[in-house]
Amino acid sequence: MRPICARLLLGCLLLFLPYAVMADEGSDVVAAHDAYRVGDSVRFEHFAARLHHSILRPYIDYWRINLNLQQASNADIDAFVANHDDSPLAARLQVDWLRQLARQQNWPDFLVRYAKQENPDIELQCDAWQGQLAMKPAEAEPQAVALWRSARPVPASCNTLFGQMFASHQLTQQDAWLHFRHALATMDIASAQTSFDWLPPPLPVSLSRLEQAQADPVAFLAGTHDLQQRADQELVRFAIERLSRKDAQSSAASWQTWQQHFDPQTRAKLWAVIATQAARQHLPQSQQWFALAGSQPLDDDQLGWKVRAALLAGDWTTVHKSILAMSDAGRALPEWRYWLARSESNLGHTQAANLIWLSLSHQFDFYGLLAQEELGAVASAPAINYAVSGEELDTVGQLPGIRRALMLHEFGLRLEALREWRFAIRNFSDRQLLAAAELARRHRWLDCAINTADRTRQLHNFNLRFLTPYRDVAGIYANQYGLDEAWVYGLIRQESRFVSIARSGAGASGLMQIMPSTAHWIAHRLGVRHFRVSRLEQPDISLHFGMYYLKQVLQRVGDSDLLATAAYNAGPNRALRWRPPQAVEGAIYAETIPFSETRDYVKKVFANAVFYDRQFNRDNISLKSMLGQIPSNVPGCPDTSSAGSCGTLP
Repeated sequence: MRPICARLLLGCLLLFLPYAVMADEGSDVVAAHDAYRVGDSVRFEHFAARLHHSILRPYIDYWRINLNLQQASNADIDAFVANHDDSPLAARLQVDWLRQLARQQNWPDFLVRYAKQENPDIELQCDAWQGQLAMKPAEAEPQAVALWRSARPVPASCNTLFGQMFASHQLTQQDAWLHFRHALATMDIASAQTSFDWLPPPLPVSLSRLEQAQADPVAFLAGTHDLQQRADQELVRFAIERLSRKDAQSSAASWQTWQQHFDPQTRAKLWAVIATQAARQHLPQSQQWFALAGSQPLDDDQLGWKVRAALLAGDWTTVHKSILAMSDAGRALPEWRYWLARSESNLGHTQAANLIWLSLSHQFDFYGLLAQEELGAVASAPAINYAVSGEELDTVGQLPGIRRALMLHEFGLRLEALREWRFAIRNFSDRQLLAAAELARRHRWLDCAINTADRTRQLHNFNLRFLTPYRDVAGIYANQYGLDEAWVYGLIRQESRFVSIARSGAGASGLMQIMPSTAHWIAHRLGVRHFRVSRLEQPDISLHFGMYYLKQVLQRVGDSDLLATAAYNAGPNRALRWRPPQAVEGAIYAETIPFSETRDYVKKVFANAVFYDRQFNRDNISLKSMLGQIPSNVPGCPDTSSAGSCGTLP
């Protein structure tokens, strides 16, 4: 071989060697992780031996010690923490070890280590109280009793603790009833059933009656009940609340009959529950039923729905009073600050309104944008896209946590990568965050790039916050189906953060998160033969199918982008049913969507769309004009439907 050819060959080998080595390391790490997950120590050690010098060595050490956690010692844990304190694995192992100590009931060691935990979860808290009951009962009892009596859901792992407290009479029958009521209020039937597990037989509430009250409250309420008995009182109350979630009007009529058998406080509380559900169902009687609650204090959720009912009724005085009645934390939420300002403005208090809008206008979200539009020219100037330097990129890129996170992501260990990344950036400055976001973008970790850029406080880069991948393909389909490109990108950003392999817990897949049944319906309509759901992971297929479906939804709801956005998340029939009896501005429709998930989704999609509109260098369209006006809820197909049909969509 000629010397020049040999040198060229050697150069090529050296060029591709890092990728070959990385590929081998990746397969070894994935294989070691798989062996760890199934508890195969022998197979794990086979691959771990080949990763001795890997930057991912902390993961190998963590998996190894967890495979043999029952045989570990305090010294083993402390050594790992000392060696890997720059990794989230140190904190994870300490929690794993606490759970192991609790299983062993090694309370002296447990309590010493637990005292160093900053934000222990509820399960660890229960373990700690159980240990304190064994060693220092006086310290454990007040906190554990407070947890039981709160309305917070309690994991099954806490049952041992509460069983001990019932046995020692630290918790009483009255406590069981209180927990029963709290559980039923959140429709947590399983927890409600366990409320009486520690009381002597017979059980005060039969399972069959509880199930009937849940499954068919109308039939249950039509039966005979002895309201001298606590159990019957609780079940009637539960059935009324259960019915109100489906049909607040029927619930109110039923409660009119039953309320005479209850004390005034219970009557008021049930009217507040019924009124809240009526507001969710857009019933005009909700305001009347809120009035029947009298002076009964309302929680922030109930007050929120009282505000929404008043918005639909155009009752700005009630909007104002209800927001001011919220807790400090509730009143500080962006939505209630915005609507408080709107109420101040409508009541003639212009200066008070402008002060609230001015503080909101610095936020890059739905309400910040609305506040900017209310203020007009006096709103703050748009943020500058700060570009990080090459030196800043290199500095952040050399940090071990960032390197580990990028490598884990490259190897497909997304959960571990995300945990490592979040730990690495937890104390970053704005410049470091933007450098990290740019690194993530360059590694095609698009959701991480967006989420990291979103965290900045003073310096911002909206090109990173609002990435535009696949635009060559997306633009074709948006143009083909006559869809606004900024709106479509706003929706995709919210659906998947541009992760083509994204899959939801419900089974939706791809960039536009399409359900399998919907995908097959679209494939049939488009004439795609031998379609497989896995093809939704291909950006071209997902974008084509998603925009075709979005166009069908848009036509179904009368060419309203706002209704179509709600429909894309919750279904066209719901989106149409949520229209109020009279026409309203889009912002009020968005605020009064009954489903919190859809309500949040719609707001984020439209805020995204505004920023994408700016990204695409088009004339700035106001958020209010994007939201438009929503027509009244009239029976049948919307008159403005360009499809000319109310055909069923999947």
